[in-house]
Amino acid sequence: MDSTMDSAKNPSPSPSPSPSPSRPVDISIGSTGSVGSTGSIGLFQPELLSISVFARRVGLAPSALRFYDDCGVLVPAEVDAATGYRSYSPDQELRARVLKSLRESGLPLAEVMVVLDGDPETAREVLERHRDTVRERSRTADATIAAVLRSLPGLESLGAADGDGTEEEPVTRVRLGGPELAGAVRQVGSAVGSDPAHPVLGRVLMEIDENEVRLVATDRYRLAVRVLKPVIAVTGPDRHVLLDAAPLADAGAWAAGCSAVTFEAGSEAVVWSDADGSGSRELTPWEGEFPAYREMLAELPEIRHRLIVDRAALLAAVTGLLGVPAIALRLGEDDVQIAPAAPPAADGESTASDTEAPEPTTLRALRLGEGPLRVGFDPAVLAPALEASVGPDVLLEVSSVTRPVVVRSADQGSFTTLVMPVAPAAGPTG
Repeated sequence: MDSTMDSAKNPSPSPSPSPSPSRPVDISIGSTGSVGSTGSIGLFQPELLSISVFARRVGLAPSALRFYDDCGVLVPAEVDAATGYRSYSPDQELRARVLKSLRESGLPLAEVMVVLDGDPETAREVLERHRDTVRERSRTADATIAAVLRSLPGLESLGAADGDGTEEEPVTRVRLGGPELAGAVRQVGSAVGSDPAHPVLGRVLMEIDENEVRLVATDRYRLAVRVLKPVIAVTGPDRHVLLDAAPLADAGAWAAGCSAVTFEAGSEAVVWSDADGSGSRELTPWEGEFPAYREMLAELPEIRHRLIVDRAALLAAVTGLLGVPAIALRLGEDDVQIAPAAPPAADGESTASDTEAPEPTTLRALRLGEGPLRVGFDPAVLAPALEASVGPDVLLEVSSVTRPVVVRSADQGSFTTLVMPVAPAAGPTG
């Protein structure tokens, strides 16, 4: 979940440290932005900017800046040791703007780093290859749109949304953006369980607290949390309701066509109404106690390894191995290998030979953390988490090979997924 601590509590530029010739500031694009790197602009360090001010200047969200800090792509010029507040130098604006432009072009983060920090010839090769990819995608999209346009006369009308928007006496009311709500329902829906012995896992928890709405789902192997900011603030007391996943998914699909949806939670029903009053959906809340997900998040140990990789490429590699019970991700210094995890040998038996195993898929990646690491996953659990994420890149945060792995993206800091690893394949585990 995306914290706003930096921007909310440090709204104005912080005074810079005393001038010192021993702390030159790097103004090259190739620097991650750390103080004391290479190059110098003289004896005086520029005035530092709070994360909120810097975010407005460069057009990046504070959540994206925190993500790029965690990835080591754009490190703050200074981090307050007591509060954790991030401050940036004006000299980092150029790198931030180039980073933003490359990300908007769809360039994977691992290759963005090559452009920013690699040699010019390699950077040129990366950019030319990406330009060819973008052009091919554009041609494909153009052909697809043309085909659909040709078929439009034969399409049937979608019809108006049903329902008369009958209003129950509301206990809690909030208005949310329709497409955003629909996206949140889709994302957390990937983590809904189906165990008849635990019916509560087949439901989604919807929490409305003050000025925030959270959707939470878990099947005990995954946990998905999406935070939404209301279009109109919450009125009424805090409200936590459990909603069946299937009707919630239908309501989410309906909300995608609404500019905004008013959510009303009463004692007997939960009603979603289109902002213009043209339709509504009514959901029945269920009794039950949802797992204590907050405690789970609070007890996560310190992150030891971070891996940033092209999300679509990783999803394709994992999806291609859905037929195997477990896969192993081996983290190298600048790549990640994805392969079936070798099953443990039974007593008196030998494991399959290397010649029988398929070649691992190797993807370029950014790695923060030292030492070898091999972590195992059930591909059927990891794939939906990757598919529900947003943006071209995904960040995996690993504390150990036996604790939940956090899946994040820069494009949507309000969505968090936890995935439980499985027993790793033989080899170094970090």
